[in-house]
Amino acid sequence: MSDPILRAEGLTKVYDGGYRTVALEDVTLEIPRGSLTCIMGPSGHGKSTLLHLLGGLDRPTSGRVYLDGEDLTAASPRRLAGIRSRRLGFVFQFFNLLPMLTALENVQTAMLLAGVPRREQEARARELLRLVGLEDKLHAKPNQLSGGQRQRVAIARALANDPDLLLMDEPTGNLDSRSEEDLLEQVRAVHARGKTVVIVTHSDTVAALAERTVTIRDGRVVPG
Repeated sequence: MSDPILRAEGLTKVYDGGYRTVALEDVTLEIPRGSLTCIMGPSGHGKSTLLHLLGGLDRPTSGRVYLDGEDLTAASPRRLAGIRSRRLGFVFQFFNLLPMLTALENVQTAMLLAGVPRREQEARARELLRLVGLEDKLHAKPNQLSGGQRQRVAIARALANDPDLLLMDEPTGNLDSRSEEDLLEQVRAVHARGKTVVIVTHSDTVAALAERTVTIRDGRVVPG
């Protein structure tokens, strides 16, 4: 805990569209550098909201998020977009791959947005797909891949710009048990290479990977 890469202080998120909903209330936590942390809790209790706030995908109603001391909640939209593209990698439950692009091209898109030269994009995309065991699927489109394979493409894409932090939201939620096991091997490998990983999950199998677990219930951190 002496070297947090990410720190949240008093995070509260309220949605008010005619009916006031408190999704997250006064959450304070630290993510140690190089750690593998799981955020657990029942569905609808604020886990994904917290992850989105930690990754700068949404802004809190109140509270602060600091990445290596920089206040993400005070950053301009342009600055925040730059931080997300270069320092943070995201993996979601529903893959979010572009259906008309191949696995190789899907991984390259992340580097394209970051301004990486095209030749370097392809070489790095090939290496990342090899890392996740898909070197034989470079030219396959998402509908030609299994759910587990699509999620491994999503991991490769999330790693494309060598982010400091990998944020994963229910990454095994749509996978069968065999695909989940294969994906968790990839997560172990990524973490072993020194990446800080935060996973939102309700799965005890996924949580067994974690060095530390944060439990969210009713929008608050459960002491433990």
